[in-house]
Amino acid sequence: MSIIAVFNQKGGVGKTTTALNLLAAIGQRKQRPLGIDLDPQCHLSHIFGVQPKAADESVYSFFVRQRPLDEVAQVTASGVILCPAHLELAKLDTLLGKGVNVVTRLRQALRAPGATPGPVVIDCCPLLNVLSLNAIFAADLLLVPVSADFLSLQGAEQVERALNALEPVFKQRLPRRYVLTRYDMRRRMSGAVVERMAQILRPDEICVTRIRENVKLAESPSVGLDIFRHAPGSRGARDYAELYEELLGAGLLQ
Repeated sequence: MSIIAVFNQKGGVGKTTTALNLLAAIGQRKQRPLGIDLDPQCHLSHIFGVQPKAADESVYSFFVRQRPLDEVAQVTASGVILCPAHLELAKLDTLLGKGVNVVTRLRQALRAPGATPGPVVIDCCPLLNVLSLNAIFAADLLLVPVSADFLSLQGAEQVERALNALEPVFKQRLPRRYVLTRYDMRRRMSGAVVERMAQILRPDEICVTRIRENVKLAESPSVGLDIFRHAPGSRGARDYAELYEELLGAGLLQ
C-alpha cells in the first residue's frame, strides 16, 4: 500500500485534477484505491458526486470525533472509495491546533493493520495547515503539481522549503516528485518554467512525465468524470497513464 499526498501551496495548479486521475489510473489496474479529500472547497468530493449535507458525514468527524475512516467512506459511481470533505474542515486549525498527536492522526489511522486494502491518494488544501500537515506526515510520497507559470513555481518552492524545515522531525528526506501540468511546448513560459525547475529542484525529484494542456482534460471535472471515462483516447488520458507508470516503475506506487 502506498499513501500519496497531492499538494502545492498555490491553488489552480491541477492538484485536484491530478488526485482525481491518479485515483482513476489506479482503479483501472483492478485495484480499489482510497481517496481522501482534505480540501474544505470539496472539489474532489463534488466531482465524484459525494456531497455530505452534514459535517459529521465527512472526514471532519474523523478529526473532531475520531470516527473511523471506514465509517465516513463511500463507494463512488466510479468504484473509488472516497472519504469526502466538508466546508467545516476550514475550522480545524482553531479547534484542534497543531500538536504532534493532531498532525499524526491520519498517519496512525492509515497505517493501522488492515486499514485500507489499496493505495491512498489525498487531495490537500493549498495551505500549510493541520489538514495538509496530516497528509504530509501520513504520506509515503508527496506529489506536487506545478502548472507552467511562475506563481505555481513559487508555490512549489514554498513546499520545498517547508519540507526541508520538517526533515529534522521526519529524520529523513520525505520522498517527493514535482510534476509539470498544463504544459504547452509552444509557449515560452512553459520552457522557462522547465528550466527554472531544473535549477531549483533535484533532477531525480522532477517527473519525466508532463501533463500537457488539453481541452478534454480541463472539461472532465465539470461533467463529474475522470479523464479515462470522459475521453480515454485523449492526450490527458495518455499523460496520466504515463504518470502512473512512472510512479509505479520508481517503486513509489504499490
